[in-house]
Amino acid sequence: MPADRPGKARAIALRTRLLAAMLGPLLGAAAIIGIGGATLIADVVRRTNDRVLGGALGAIAETVQVERGEVTLDLPPAAFGMLENGERDNVYYRIAVGRALLTGYADLPAPDPATMLVDQPRFRFARYRDQGIRIAEVKRMLPRISQPVIVQVAETLDNRKALVNQLVIALLLGEVALVGFAVLLVRPALGWSLRPLARLRRSVEARDSGTRPDFSPLDAGPLPNELEPLATAFDHLLAQLDRATSGVRRFTADASHQMRTPLSVLKVQIELARRGSIAAMDEIADAVQRLERLVTQLLALARAEEAGAAPPLETVDLKEVSAAVIGRLINQAIHAEVELNLDVQDDYPYRVQAHRTLVFEILANLIDNGIRYNRPGGGVTVTLSRTPDHILLTVGDDGPGIAPQHHAKVFERFFRGNSQSGPDGTGLGLAIVQSAASRMGASVAILPDGPGTHIRVRFAADED
Repeated sequence: MPADRPGKARAIALRTRLLAAMLGPLLGAAAIIGIGGATLIADVVRRTNDRVLGGALGAIAETVQVERGEVTLDLPPAAFGMLENGERDNVYYRIAVGRALLTGYADLPAPDPATMLVDQPRFRFARYRDQGIRIAEVKRMLPRISQPVIVQVAETLDNRKALVNQLVIALLLGEVALVGFAVLLVRPALGWSLRPLARLRRSVEARDSGTRPDFSPLDAGPLPNELEPLATAFDHLLAQLDRATSGVRRFTADASHQMRTPLSVLKVQIELARRGSIAAMDEIADAVQRLERLVTQLLALARAEEAGAAPPLETVDLKEVSAAVIGRLINQAIHAEVELNLDVQDDYPYRVQAHRTLVFEILANLIDNGIRYNRPGGGVTVTLSRTPDHILLTVGDDGPGIAPQHHAKVFERFFRGNSQSGPDGTGLGLAIVQSAASRMGASVAILPDGPGTHIRVRFAADED
């Protein structure tokens, strides 16, 4: 197993996150259902018991009559029998004419008759004898009786509370059983859901074989839609790593291959210098110079072929860069007796979206080749021109030129064509030009114009 990453805090496990994400809302929903269910149960129990209490009230109120100008009543035993329950709740009653008690419990909390509607039963909670009670009461108006008759029936709340508790406990037990059953099912469900992720992990771990790195696309089988972007991004990363390591391997191979000859020459000349050869010192200086040029161009090629995202584009003034490169190489041209010229057709601002370093490398290599493979008294001309959609940078010389059959190959690494017997070179200059231009979206072509060599780089015109 791979070691933990140093300096990195451990995040909560994905399985734990998913479990919390699933059980959290489930427990929240269970709590909401429990609270709502308890409220509903209490309301249903209250309504049910109020119907029974209201029935007893109605049965008693119907027996209230007027005989010979006096209020009479006959308490039916069935009315109180309706209120009997297993909790043995206490039952109280009170019948009054106005403020005068007719029968019942005189201290039972009396209502204000003015707030009551005639023949409309009313229910309320109250405290009586240190107990909570539920009172049902109604106001009746009898003939020839000026005062209203108030009929009240009350009972204690033990039965109601016991019934509510039983139903709420049953509800909670059902919710606990449901949540427990869901927990038992969620864990294996999570294991099944995370199998594609485990398969993806095994596919990545299988690359750790200790041999040459494998940057081929992952083979993790069918993946869910959520993991497809991750696998695709990882494959892109592998492809970038493959290009990067390929570039390193290619650079290493090229460097070891091309540096072997000047190093061998350098070793021989050093040995000759030890034996007293004066000419060997000149050969050593020449070998060091060739080696320096080779390393410089190999590094330039590596920069031009650097893997990964394209360099950020910037506005580059081709006239300014051309003048800078000519100024840099003017001493080389004077030493080789070659004239350098910059030909700009008009005052048009030759600005393009490119990368200044890469444009500098292109011009430096093209002008260097024009000087190196030219003749004394020859010339190298950098020409800037434009079309409606493109800006053209052309470097031409009047040297021996490149054979037409070699036009397609001169952009390959280390290919020197008909210059194999000419001045010393690495065969990397035009490869650098090709790679640098490609990374900026420009194109390179050898023009058939003769004599000499004419190479044109085509840039898209800057819209600004």
